[in-house]
Amino acid sequence: MGRRTSTEAAHAALPDPMRSAVDAFARHLASERGRSTHTVRAYVADVVSLLDHAGRMGCAGPDDLDLGVLRSWLARLRTTGAARSSLARRAAAARTFTAWAHRDGLLARDAGTQLASPKARRELPGVLRDDQAATLVTTPAGDDPLPLRDRLVLELLYATGIRVSELCGLDLDDVDRSRHLVRVLGKGAKERSVPYGQPAEESLDAWLRRGRPVLATARSGPALLLGARGGRLQPTTARGVVSRYAQAAGLPHVSPHGLRHSAATHLLEGGADLRSVQELLGHAALSSTQIYTHVSIDRLRNAYRQAHPRA
Repeated sequence: MGRRTSTEAAHAALPDPMRSAVDAFARHLASERGRSTHTVRAYVADVVSLLDHAGRMGCAGPDDLDLGVLRSWLARLRTTGAARSSLARRAAAARTFTAWAHRDGLLARDAGTQLASPKARRELPGVLRDDQAATLVTTPAGDDPLPLRDRLVLELLYATGIRVSELCGLDLDDVDRSRHLVRVLGKGAKERSVPYGQPAEESLDAWLRRGRPVLATARSGPALLLGARGGRLQPTTARGVVSRYAQAAGLPHVSPHGLRHSAATHLLEGGADLRSVQELLGHAALSSTQIYTHVSIDRLRNAYRQAHPRA
């Protein structure tokens, strides 16, 4: 809340040309690039911070932005203790803004093309072993609607590796049960089809026959997964489902994204090629998927050290 308030105040204090540019950039991200509300808010906050800094350096409009201003902004953020990952993200936001402003005629020259940024350290994601994942997805017990829903939530997250927002956005007609496929609307409004297995199909069947009809109300609409009051299941609730059952099963803490990591790692360890996993996860760049190969190698190295007599 604090950052949002300070961003709004800084936005209101910008010179008119800069404020208009920020607003047009936000519309571009939302309507033309299909970015989520959360992503647009984050980009706008970073660009407002940049333009506020530029204004303090004497810039009157977007066309006054140059490489010196961009570097000065990042340097100031660094002195205030910003992490490498935060600096990398903000530099990326600045480059996205200057590229758009240049294409839109607001910048005569795109200074962002020369802006370097520290590479964020990529932490290896924590993953469950395949036996732990199997334990987690079978933990919900009972024939009541909520355990049936929770079992399906866990099965689909692990079986497909989809994001929690993608899971909660599924409608009934997004599921092709004859071919065991779910149609997912991912980042940038890009659509993809992801297969799921027989255990997930059995959980889906139980939910559709004995769970969803009990919870469904007039406000349910076409949503596949429902909350306790009949509305569409929210990501916050889905995260709570994963965390609660992991704790109940005595497993390490895991989130929906942790199940996504686990699914990707297990696919690669099972022999899936990197390009296929990239398509399943909906990654725009192969580099986003390659981190899972490091997870597998790290696990193999640890197993070697623990088991090999000459390690």
